[in-house]
Amino acid sequence: MSEEILGSLKKAILEYDSEGAIRAVKMAAKNGMDPNLVLDAMTAAVRTVGDGFGKGELWLPDLIGAAEAMQSAIPIVVEEIKTAKITRQSLGTVVIGTVQGDIHSIGKAMVSAFLVAEGFSVQDLGVDVKHERFLEAVRDQKADIVCMSALMTTTAPELRKVIELLKRHAIKDKIKVLVGGAGVTEEFARRIEADGYESTAARAAQLAKRLLGK
Repeated sequence: MSEEILGSLKKAILEYDSEGAIRAVKMAAKNGMDPNLVLDAMTAAVRTVGDGFGKGELWLPDLIGAAEAMQSAIPIVVEEIKTAKITRQSLGTVVIGTVQGDIHSIGKAMVSAFLVAEGFSVQDLGVDVKHERFLEAVRDQKADIVCMSALMTTTAPELRKVIELLKRHAIKDKIKVLVGGAGVTEEFARRIEADGYESTAARAAQLAKRLLGK
């Protein structure tokens, strides 16, 4: 039964079926399955899609579909882990969000999914996140990395404002700042003193590992 459920979960993510993924994780919880095994199955599936994208065999819509399917089911699995008081080894804690004034979420959701797949604990703040909320979350979560997205050039300057806020509170030098989104360039990332920039979700997760020396 367990293998059948995990197989259904992987299939749902590979077919970009959010409802199927939710059904599978609920069935896993009902059958008392180890939530860590459930999460491992999800990450294996999304990695398969990421690898296919990297080889040019899959395309951006495939990444989006897999990430959305995984994201839809993750809250259920995380709650199961908390309820069971199970410890899951983590590479580090990441706070992620789309900056103030920007409500685009697809890119952020993909990065979040790949960060989880690589073994990070992720606190997703959502979209239109105020500067102070980033600061608060970094403190509360004792974050190792803060990831910020800006899709528009008009909202990209908000990235600098968050970084300046982190500096004023003597936090910037204690964490890594990773930025991305269509409104951001590598040159701009250097100017605002971000620690890293990536244009794709899968490579952003790999960069996060390198920033922490993993």
